[in-house]
Amino acid sequence: MLLEFWQNFTHNLFKPLLLFFYLGFLIPLLKVEFEFPYVIYQGLTMYLLLAIGWHGGEELATIHASSIGNIVGFIVLGFLLNFVIGFIAYLLLTRMTKMRRIDKATVAGYYGSDSAGTFATCVGVLATVGLTFNGFMPVMLAVMEMPGCLVALYLAARLRHRGMDAAGTMPDEPGYQLAKVGPGAATQPSAGQSLDTERERAIEQELELSLEQREHPDNGQKQSLATVKLLREVLLNPGLYLLFGGIVIGLVSRLQGAKVVHDDDSVFVTAFQGVLCLFLLEMGMTASRRLKDLKTAGPGFIAFGLLAPNLFATLGIITAHTYAHLTHFHFKPGTYILFAVLCAAASYIAVPAVQRLAIPEASPTLPLAASLGLTFSYNVTIGIPLYIEIARVITQHFPVT
Repeated sequence: MLLEFWQNFTHNLFKPLLLFFYLGFLIPLLKVEFEFPYVIYQGLTMYLLLAIGWHGGEELATIHASSIGNIVGFIVLGFLLNFVIGFIAYLLLTRMTKMRRIDKATVAGYYGSDSAGTFATCVGVLATVGLTFNGFMPVMLAVMEMPGCLVALYLAARLRHRGMDAAGTMPDEPGYQLAKVGPGAATQPSAGQSLDTERERAIEQELELSLEQREHPDNGQKQSLATVKLLREVLLNPGLYLLFGGIVIGLVSRLQGAKVVHDDDSVFVTAFQGVLCLFLLEMGMTASRRLKDLKTAGPGFIAFGLLAPNLFATLGIITAHTYAHLTHFHFKPGTYILFAVLCAAASYIAVPAVQRLAIPEASPTLPLAASLGLTFSYNVTIGIPLYIEIARVITQHFPVT
């Protein structure tokens, strides 16, 4: 069995899609003077999201009404699982690294989300090996992107409440500076000052703050506008909007009796593999360039970036199989692999946008170094072929009856 596992794994490891990623990964390492035009990369991303969404929407229209309850339950389970994964990632980072807590919280948010690029790559690989998946999986992609944003925001708010300074440093971390105004300021007396003196300062600061709020009554309005902007980034970021747009268009068109995306469609089917190859070429270049950011993170952070996808993917496969056994709902073989990828992947689009707006104290490079340089690279090269074999072995030994 191990020999068969190894043969199938190595065979899937060298699919043309993955070879394009290797090709792009080598460009920065070999210092080849080549730059992938960013506008073309944006166009490829738009195409992939719309193509995946459109095809998924048409498949949704064919789902029988009796299956809707099981599908909704599985989607909710996926949302909750990614939420839990975000907190597990934070605990692992706490044990394995010496990073600042705010950086751990942000990285955990990245891993509590998913990756449209990894999902698209997995769709392409499944097509080459002839594995089908359920049509609701693009909806799962959209839903499982949100928990990571919520995890990062919650952990960051908790750290601020515990006295984090403006630079993102906690009181027990090197370089902490006592904030003039903010949570925890009154409990951190400076050298040579008594606690009573510090309390008097805190009272004066609170009074100054209240007077400032009276002089600037629009502060509440600014906070409200910031909250609205943040919600827009979480729920209506461009990637999520295009994906949901494609799903709605495919669903409506199919319900109207027209199957727009046929099996021989030259735009959304035939061209998909070619576009995905170009996308992976660019992603390989980006992932390779992100590796240099890992030098300051330490070996524990690197180990986490390689351990996390295996742990979370296995958890995803086991969860999906358990759900199938409990509900007697039969998933197509590719659904297990796609669900594993959604659990194993880390965001590099949605959560960075939220971080830029709501968590400016965190490092902008470390999370991307982990999600792109390590986890994305691992998933699209070793991870997806490995998850295919793990899902196949589990399905053979524990078939759903």
